[in-house]
Amino acid sequence: MTPPAEVGTLAQLVARAAELWPQRMAWIFDETGERFTFAQVDAETSRIAAALTDRGVGPGDRVAVMLRNQPAFPLIWLGLAKIGALLVPINTNYREFDGAHVLRHSGAKLVVAAPEFTDLLNRISLAEVITPAALSRESDHLGAALSRESAAFTPVPETPVNLQYTSGTTGAPKGCVLPNRYWTTLAISLATDFPAVGADDVILTAQPFHYIDPQWNVALGLAGGATLVVLDRFHPSTFWAKVREHEVTWFYCLGLMPTLLLRQEPSGADRDHKVRAICASAIPLDLHAELEQRWGVPWFEAFGMTETGGDIRVGAADHDETVGTGCIGRPSRDREVMIAGDDGKPLPRGETGQLLIRGIGLMHGYHDDPDATAKAFRNGWFCTGDLARMDDAGRVYYVGRTKDMIRRSGENVSADEVERALLLHPAVRLAAVIAVPDELRGEEIKAYVVCDGERPEPAALAAFCAEKLAYFKVPRFWAFADGLPLTPSERVAKGELRKVADLRAGAWDAKVETWL
Repeated sequence: MTPPAEVGTLAQLVARAAELWPQRMAWIFDETGERFTFAQVDAETSRIAAALTDRGVGPGDRVAVMLRNQPAFPLIWLGLAKIGALLVPINTNYREFDGAHVLRHSGAKLVVAAPEFTDLLNRISLAEVITPAALSRESDHLGAALSRESAAFTPVPETPVNLQYTSGTTGAPKGCVLPNRYWTTLAISLATDFPAVGADDVILTAQPFHYIDPQWNVALGLAGGATLVVLDRFHPSTFWAKVREHEVTWFYCLGLMPTLLLRQEPSGADRDHKVRAICASAIPLDLHAELEQRWGVPWFEAFGMTETGGDIRVGAADHDETVGTGCIGRPSRDREVMIAGDDGKPLPRGETGQLLIRGIGLMHGYHDDPDATAKAFRNGWFCTGDLARMDDAGRVYYVGRTKDMIRRSGENVSADEVERALLLHPAVRLAAVIAVPDELRGEEIKAYVVCDGERPEPAALAAFCAEKLAYFKVPRFWAFADGLPLTPSERVAKGELRKVADLRAGAWDAKVETWL
């Protein structure tokens, strides 16, 4: 049996799990009750791999998937990994503008989508669209599933397996080329080091599969032999009931989720669960201790990025001392961290600078964007665009970010992408989008708009945006102006816009549909 340290591909993870724990439950889909053992995961992904091969999909080809949290998503992903092809996840909230960009830029050969999305994708008309049911029927007709012996291509650790789109600091979402080693490095680290997820664990994910988190949860379950419970999505009012129902022992959450959970009415059953640890990103500092007290379980901060995977996390030894401090932990075994100054050189401990990361299993680069890739890497170090400091013990503390990015309810929103969508409106001549601090969502979005001729109603602009972009990218606050401050290079001087004491004052609030 291949030891974990020597497993370098998703295909190897699947094969190893099927051999070690063939009848153990690998996945439970809560909404439908569908269940898969590790042996069934291996067999079903091979059938899908064979069906995709029969359709002409081969090494290096990209297949886009637009599905909600259903078994077909991870089955197709792992099937593609077995034949050296790449998954291109499409956010289920995308519309024509952002969806077309991902399809066009990725060069997807095929799209597998739920029936609810096929009309949208056919309007975009950039690739053939089929449903999971059609793909399943094709795999049934093949008779014999793809076997490891008959596979025409054997993936290696550096074989790309995902083209994962993420909102960049500027422009449209960029496609991160993620190799097999990205997933195995992350999964094996979590299985062998803290939190040491193993065959006695039941883990849970509530995020959409088009994000990386459910995907690395799949890889983690395969690496450690844990059962993965998949919820249809995050429901604050029933989340802990599901945790108790499925006897979950560990889960990861992020963004607004901890705050929304705390806002639920306390219950005598709050501590009636089997969870031994919770990992989360961006735990609210002033709520960290309250989270632990209410559910009687430690919450551990973690830091990672789509480009780099799992990089830094708090372990058991540092937990008690760092609750509520903003500490994100120490680098994982496969990572090195540097806090660098503007010259790229390391700063003394305690000083704030840019967080740089290097190690094995990082993305290969941004697809078809060598300039962005060159900017992201500096002498082998990935520049996160985040500010941090390191204490004398080598623990990292998150300080802030340098990017022109809005973080709304856990979603990264590129201001530039929203501005470009607004400029598609015939009345809009200039647009600028900035973040507005918000107690609940972390940040909200405000749009400043300069129009030619008659100004449209802000509700009409919001509706226009909703047709072009995912709902979480649509600005909440709107302001009209005759002009905007510009830099010498003719860019909007957003620093001037942010100097207003109350960014909400005088704006139209789409939530309450009134001027403030």
